[in-house]
Amino acid sequence: MHFLELVNRGYAGEAVSKDDWDMDHIVVPMMDIIEEFELERGEGDVLLFDADTARTYFDAAVEFLVRSGVYNQSTGRVMSFTREEILEAARNMPKAVTVGRGADAYTFVPRVPDDKRLPGVVAGNPGCPMSEEIFRRTVTSWAKEPVVDMVTCGSIVEVDGFDVVRASPSEVIALRREMKYLNEICAEVGRPGIGRLAAESSVSEIGDLAAMAPGGFQPGDAHLIALNNELIMTNDNLIRVANAMNTPVLNASLACVMVGGLAGGAEGAAVCMIASLLADSLVGRADYHLCHPIHIRHIATSTPECMWLSSVVCQAFAASAPAVIICDIYPKSGAGTVELLREVAANALAITVSGGHLEGVGSCDGLKPNCSGLEARLMGEVGKAAAAQGMTRAEAEPIIRGLLEGYRHVFETGNEGLSFAEVYGEDGEPRAFWLEMYNQVREELIGLGLKL
Repeated sequence: MHFLELVNRGYAGEAVSKDDWDMDHIVVPMMDIIEEFELERGEGDVLLFDADTARTYFDAAVEFLVRSGVYNQSTGRVMSFTREEILEAARNMPKAVTVGRGADAYTFVPRVPDDKRLPGVVAGNPGCPMSEEIFRRTVTSWAKEPVVDMVTCGSIVEVDGFDVVRASPSEVIALRREMKYLNEICAEVGRPGIGRLAAESSVSEIGDLAAMAPGGFQPGDAHLIALNNELIMTNDNLIRVANAMNTPVLNASLACVMVGGLAGGAEGAAVCMIASLLADSLVGRADYHLCHPIHIRHIATSTPECMWLSSVVCQAFAASAPAVIICDIYPKSGAGTVELLREVAANALAITVSGGHLEGVGSCDGLKPNCSGLEARLMGEVGKAAAAQGMTRAEAEPIIRGLLEGYRHVFETGNEGLSFAEVYGEDGEPRAFWLEMYNQVREELIGLGLKL
């Protein structure tokens, strides 16, 4: 289907208000879908174990997308799709995605539950607000980690002491600085060709357009094509799609469905997440997908509900429409805390054994730059070790539950941790106390059966 045919549906479709969209196209249809498909998450479940159930969630998502469509908030119109169009897009999703260039290139492939193939590791904290100095130091801390296959970054929110304003000259300058720093950092750590998920300082389409200038995107880099909550597209994101057409820049879909939001609990949120990624295959021309559930109360992806949702999403695509699914890890805790490391390990295990790839770490819910390369190292080590030893969901579940008990309290108390400067020294290496915590959790994991 021609891309502009899809765009045109955002001008010719049914006109509805945002409030009517939320109620008539999300809340009410989802209640019907959950009842019709008899969807129910077991109390306390952190993983899915049944392929038939995974297929049921996929089928429910297709039906939901047929009934609801996607809302173009810029035009106030509904973009509708037939079942055949949705399924064709699902069948045509790339079965291999290569990021980066030359010796630093890495190829993501669709994984399956209990897969022995190693998950790819994307290191960084997309969307986290940062100064230029902290941007450079944090990205360097994870770009140099050997376990990392692709890098991403936070958003530069001030340049030369001036706040970055959306769709203004400052956004263009911030975006150019981001790309300049990424180029320099990757070269400095000896990985000039590593793939980057970039243009994170681009709040509007203006920055994304600027990233196409010389010194910006390189072949095998990716940018985000996001859906707003829930199933909402905007013209600025459609411009991002058009901007990348006939270029070597990859489209990464992104859905941040709310568990406990308009789609309801974990069951409805899982259906909505699958539907969102399918929609972005159509509208966003996605090369691969980013699954980022958000708990409406606790935010973190390391809650039992969010880990279960990611498990369902990975397995639903594996069973019905193989695609590259990368799941974000955004824990409640910040750097310099043992709880952060346990959250990362639990989340990484849940994603890996369910058939996903790994992205993170958005420490401290991605709200503050209390992050470092050390937790990204652990994320990659845990995921790759679990796959290499052939760990199954049944073997991983008790480990995840044990780790959960070691950090569950932070959902009520908070645990923002420490700034980057407090956990890494001027030499760019972890401070002794932070490395000691990492080794402590690493020993815990070895004791639980992970062959690190």
